[in-house]
Amino acid sequence: MNVVSRPPPETLLDPEAISKAEALGLHARYVVEGYMAGEHKSPYRGFAVEFAQHREYTHGDDTRHLDWKVLGRTDRYYIKQYEQETNYVAHLLLDGSESMKYGSGRLSKLHYGKMMAACLAYLILHQRDAAALGLFDTALRDYAPRTDNKAMIHNLVARLAAFEPRAQTNIGAVLHDMARQTRRKGIVIIISDFFDDEQAVLDGIQHLRFGGNEVIVFHTLDPHELEFPFLGLVEFEGLENVPKILTRPSEIRKSYLREVEGFCARLRDGCERNHCHYVRVNTSHPLHEVLSAYLGFRLRTTTQ
Repeated sequence: MNVVSRPPPETLLDPEAISKAEALGLHARYVVEGYMAGEHKSPYRGFAVEFAQHREYTHGDDTRHLDWKVLGRTDRYYIKQYEQETNYVAHLLLDGSESMKYGSGRLSKLHYGKMMAACLAYLILHQRDAAALGLFDTALRDYAPRTDNKAMIHNLVARLAAFEPRAQTNIGAVLHDMARQTRRKGIVIIISDFFDDEQAVLDGIQHLRFGGNEVIVFHTLDPHELEFPFLGLVEFEGLENVPKILTRPSEIRKSYLREVEGFCARLRDGCERNHCHYVRVNTSHPLHEVLSAYLGFRLRTTTQ
């Protein structure tokens, strides 16, 4: 199998994808817990937008929400939090395991996933919501904490561009850790090929949903993985410690395609049972088409 080299970082922010995404927006489907005034319904009740509490400032927070009086009294930085109207936090989780290096064309699954994460982060920050970014394989390897500062998009894109896959994956463990560490309800967006233990993945998704988070799954696959168009005698090079296999694709094509369809169907059905959106992404399709189709669907179902 081919392993595609990394294209330059400046290609991560696709102008057409961003333009179409901005027109549709990414709004919360469920009640969320935020940390500043914004557009989405909060689980709290009050009159208009009421002050709720303080939260200690963390890197990336918008300094407009600092409480300067508290700073003057305590010499410590605190953010004001409000009730009733709130911005959500979207946690973007990108699988950076070795299998994501595969690509039959110009882009690997990983680079396509990086583009998707970058464009979604830009959209979320453009709306004045907050984004956090996690890059993982068997564990979380890089994490950018939540920010609602649009200028931080450059930092997020740089982290995405710099990341290189080097290990196997353990998606279930990463999702369980995220569920335990996420103290407020938000949106968790997972971008992966999900080549891992299916039940462990679904258990992790269920854990996130049990905590009140919305979960969106972008199941990212290469067209050759979906269509298996290989001819003749082919030696397939394994990734993530899988040995090489020499075989005639014509002899196994039907069974292979049946297994892939079953795998996708089981993941989709598991997401539906947990009330999550499942999106199968073919990396041969332009990113702007994938994102605009999903965001359009989401907007219709959210406003119904």
